[in-house]
Amino acid sequence: MAVLVLAEHSNNALNDATARTVVAARAFGGDIDVLVAGHNARSAADAAAKIPGVRKVLHAEGEAFSHALAEAVEALVVPLMSGYDAFFAPATTTGKNVAPRVAAKLDVMQVSEITKVIDASTFERPVYAGNAIMTVKSGEAKKVVTVRGAAFQAAAGSGAAVVESIAAPSGPFKAAFVSEELQKSDRPELASAKRVVSGGRALASAEQFNQYILPLADKLGAAVGASRAAVDAGYAPNDFQVGQTGKVVAPDLYVAIGISGAIQHLAGMKDSKVIVAINKDDEAPIFQIADYALVGDLFKIVPELTSKL
Repeated sequence: MAVLVLAEHSNNALNDATARTVVAARAFGGDIDVLVAGHNARSAADAAAKIPGVRKVLHAEGEAFSHALAEAVEALVVPLMSGYDAFFAPATTTGKNVAPRVAAKLDVMQVSEITKVIDASTFERPVYAGNAIMTVKSGEAKKVVTVRGAAFQAAAGSGAAVVESIAAPSGPFKAAFVSEELQKSDRPELASAKRVVSGGRALASAEQFNQYILPLADKLGAAVGASRAAVDAGYAPNDFQVGQTGKVVAPDLYVAIGISGAIQHLAGMKDSKVIVAINKDDEAPIFQIADYALVGDLFKIVPELTSKL
């Protein structure tokens, strides 16, 4: 058997989600090749070659891959699948964009957001906002799978896979990249951060969100998250959202401030190693999963906590 893993990268750097997806592919079995499709992405390909368990890295260069357009990546992946039994992609925005097109072209059903590989045809994935785990058995000849990275630990050590350049489809493609707006930050990227400080609706305004959440996050060297309620209220930008319809995280430390713990939010962070919850409602659902619970006024507690760090 052989598995093709789609690398998640920013052309000049490899995302941690790639190594986690490789671990899932190792549980599936067989040889593992990593596909790095990008523009001036040789450094990402070299980084992928160092992931333990990788047989070789397929490196495709082209301007159409500079922003991972699904149409272009699918045109590259589908012909390659004649030599592979499965296609694994991280369950990121890129993976969720590419994998369905690949599955459609291969005429197979996709298995989405797996959290465990039982064998080469059987997987586990969360349903009902993570309140139940479904066991899925796929009879497809080619498996197309997206992997929830938070459920897998990146393997320790270093590999030395061969990097092989492959030809890239030239197009033209119907889809074209137009523009993007990037928010620059010195803080860690939320999806892969080791520490996360999140704020909820109880912050009451964007000004107070920034005043109380950001200094604590900076003291901890943490990424900043938010509940959907806080995002919908305009206290925090969309890319801060943690939860079922936001980002799924599993940091070593998750600090939930003024977050009640709605089921949709818990689905995005309950796999965190240590959960600290600060809320004035001692019956808030977040306390049911918190390792450390502090009941009180966040507007008094958070400044004091920040000052003592």
